[in-house]
Amino acid sequence: MRFHTLGDRRLPAVMLIHGGGNAWWNYLRQARALSERYHVILPTLDGHGEECAVPYVSTEQEADALLAYIDEHCGGHLFALCGVSLGGQIVMELLSRRPDLARKAIIDGSLCIPQPVMGWFCMASVWLAGRWMFSQRACRLQLALMPRVLPAAMQFPPEIQAHYLEDLPRTPRRTLYAMYRTYMMRYRLKESISATRAQVMYWYGEKEMKCVKRSARLFQEKVPSCRIYEAKGCGHGYLAVYLPEEWMKVAVPFLEEGEGRPEEK
Repeated sequence: MRFHTLGDRRLPAVMLIHGGGNAWWNYLRQARALSERYHVILPTLDGHGEECAVPYVSTEQEADALLAYIDEHCGGHLFALCGVSLGGQIVMELLSRRPDLARKAIIDGSLCIPQPVMGWFCMASVWLAGRWMFSQRACRLQLALMPRVLPAAMQFPPEIQAHYLEDLPRTPRRTLYAMYRTYMMRYRLKESISATRAQVMYWYGEKEMKCVKRSARLFQEKVPSCRIYEAKGCGHGYLAVYLPEEWMKVAVPFLEEGEGRPEEK
């Protein structure tokens, strides 16, 4: 696992965990905006991007590595912990490990109810067409089609396009298989999550799959103080991946709520 950081280390620490198939740059635009007020940490998960040679094993193993980093570099605590899709599931796992790990948390479009049929379907798709789906040519085609299928506000800037073209084609199929087995098919919300003292928001897009919305309701049953936010007109991970300004409009008031302006340590 590798870590990129932005902002003064004396400021409150915020960790943003990317989704499956992406890497640290998933949240780069948000991180730059937040770095004026926070020390922002962007991990690259095992099996992804620059860490493509390191086998991805499971949500739990990624949580182990992140906790080790938090203990070594952040004194065992974060101000905030945020993640989208796979990253959000890792946030759930981290919160279930330590009640006082973070003061704030955002979980975005993540599963905590196993979906074995969907997992097998995704694995079969990768087995049949993965070599083409994640090739350099396919990624270039996807970027070329973006202006036709997405509004201008959702287009990747050149810097993100360059990271996309570099990192997606080198994602091993074994990473995708392991991710689908663990993220989609096996992971269950731990009972210990009910002990968390973090203030949590659970986001999902209006167009998300029903299993994601059910996951949000299950989480809220375990953590009644959790607030659910539905992003109108959005699909999976839209705010985190495509609409960083909209992400900031929702996230920043939540992060600053009851805290005042973050001060240096």
